[in-house]
Amino acid sequence: MPESRPSNAETRRAPAHQQVYERLRDLVLFGDLAPGQPVTIQGLVARLGAGMTPVREAIRRLTSEGALEFQGNRRVCVPVLTSAHLEELMFARQAIEPKLTRKALERATEDDVQQLEKIDKKLDEAIHKGDVGAYLKHNFEFHNRLYAIADSPILTQLSHGLWLRFGPSLRVVCGRMGTQSLPDQHKETLDAMRKGDADRAAEAIRKDVVQGMVQVREALDLAGNP
Repeated sequence: MPESRPSNAETRRAPAHQQVYERLRDLVLFGDLAPGQPVTIQGLVARLGAGMTPVREAIRRLTSEGALEFQGNRRVCVPVLTSAHLEELMFARQAIEPKLTRKALERATEDDVQQLEKIDKKLDEAIHKGDVGAYLKHNFEFHNRLYAIADSPILTQLSHGLWLRFGPSLRVVCGRMGTQSLPDQHKETLDAMRKGDADRAAEAIRKDVVQGMVQVREALDLAGNP
């Protein structure tokens, strides 16, 4: 593996408008805003404890990313996924995320792998406890960290956009199935990374993607979504 390099964590506090965006993004990403449920802009201002201007800017950004849509009368909502949307998302994720995994393996240091293992341990604890919120956050944290190692900004940005579109529906899956049956190919990925097997690591992530998206589709089918 390459020599260890400094962490890419930010050393300075993000600007206020970026903090508001990230907090609202996380509400969407982790299903705290239910798909299809309208929420007023004023309600988001109160929930985030922020001013109207940064909240409007955050909504604008998330709308452009497809994570929110305007409902009129100063309301927005998380879009409800359709079967057609899911098929497109599955196709795109299978194209992008295994590629990012291959690139990450080429660049990963021993410290990178250890950090991923720590995140995966937290994920295991969340699954064992049935802690849906922690599962969603640590699952995203694992993928987000893995793809950051790849140092491929265009593909990573595309991946983030895809996660914002299907992430809210993972909450639906957890609500129906709990955490015990959720996909977790992370250990297979980590073992392949330690052995330098790019094909195996990429295939493990592809399986993780497919299993998760199939469960989302099944949960939405049970909910009667088109």
